[in-house]
Amino acid sequence: METVERIEPARLEDLSEAISDVVAELSAAAAKLGHALNPQTAANLAGLVRIMNTYYSNLIEGHNTRPRDIARAIDGNFDNDEARRNLQIEAAAHVRVQSEIDLMALENRLPEPASVDFILWLHREFYRDAAPEMLRIQGAETQFTMQPGTWRSTSEHDVAVGRHQPPSSDRVEAFMTYFAKRYRFEPLGKAARITAIPAAHHRFNYIHPFPDGNGRVSRLMSHAMAHLAGIGAHGLWSVSRGLARGLTGPGDYKRMMDHADMPRQGDLDGRGNLSQRALNEYVLWFLQVCLDQVTFMTGLFEIETLAQRMRNLVERSEQLKPEAARLLEEALIRGQFDRGEVPRITGLPERTARRVFNDVIAAGLLASDTPKGPVSLRFPFDTLDVLFPRLFPEI
Repeated sequence: METVERIEPARLEDLSEAISDVVAELSAAAAKLGHALNPQTAANLAGLVRIMNTYYSNLIEGHNTRPRDIARAIDGNFDNDEARRNLQIEAAAHVRVQSEIDLMALENRLPEPASVDFILWLHREFYRDAAPEMLRIQGAETQFTMQPGTWRSTSEHDVAVGRHQPPSSDRVEAFMTYFAKRYRFEPLGKAARITAIPAAHHRFNYIHPFPDGNGRVSRLMSHAMAHLAGIGAHGLWSVSRGLARGLTGPGDYKRMMDHADMPRQGDLDGRGNLSQRALNEYVLWFLQVCLDQVTFMTGLFEIETLAQRMRNLVERSEQLKPEAARLLEEALIRGQFDRGEVPRITGLPERTARRVFNDVIAAGLLASDTPKGPVSLRFPFDTLDVLFPRLFPEI
């Protein structure tokens, strides 16, 4: 049980018809997601998705940190209460690391997501700004301080996860070296890369290589793998919302992870230590979750429906004039525009157009990186229930 082959089967060698179908659907849907969006608009929407992903990743860990509190943490505005502040620090770290992953993918410098160096980097970066109390691990009989970016390595780091007993700490390094080899993307085709994402997600948590933070690291790793597998859609979707919600309910994720822990069930259940049938069922479920999320985000980000929701937002507003909708639609389509174009876009005299523009700026719906630079869309939290309904259960 302490040999590295304990995680076999690590990948699906033969794909069932059901899995092949969902791989094809997912690949096509991800290619469509955000295809019509201007790159600047897509980049600003990806920032919103990072907050969404962080919110649901926190929820999976049992931490209900409101999206508004996450946004404040990103801006460096932390709560005075220690417990809530620590949750905000974790959330800000998650957004920061995912942002770096998205940037690596955009610049074509994303390394092998299952590599030892990358996984250690994820853990180290996630806990980079953690307060000392966030690194203290209390076991059944021991207490120790976790070192970010360091595997479990001594007997005091040994853990049990529910009914599952991960490999002993002194075997983690060997397991993760084997893990990196089995999930290396370089020799794999697109379908094999896509099906490797759920398999690696489970087997990583099966090994449980860190004293804490394994769930978060596995979800960030899966996000990076989606980029490198060609289904990342420029960061416009992420799997955490799907894992937190499931297909039939919030309990799906834990149930399916437990299911994939199942030992081999006889001679007709593959040749590895773990059940081939259970891995097939888990991979199918995980990819269906991914497809569900890509489809959901496509509906939210489709240009015409988003433009209509922007018009609805302006109509409901007591501060914004009807012509404000033209400014928002212009930014949606073009990505950004110069301030001097405001009279042309609104069709209003310059002074009146300037007042309409200033109202939109004050509402936080348009902004620029410099005081007089081009403006692009922003998505304040008090507008999300209209612009992106059902993105969050609460704001």
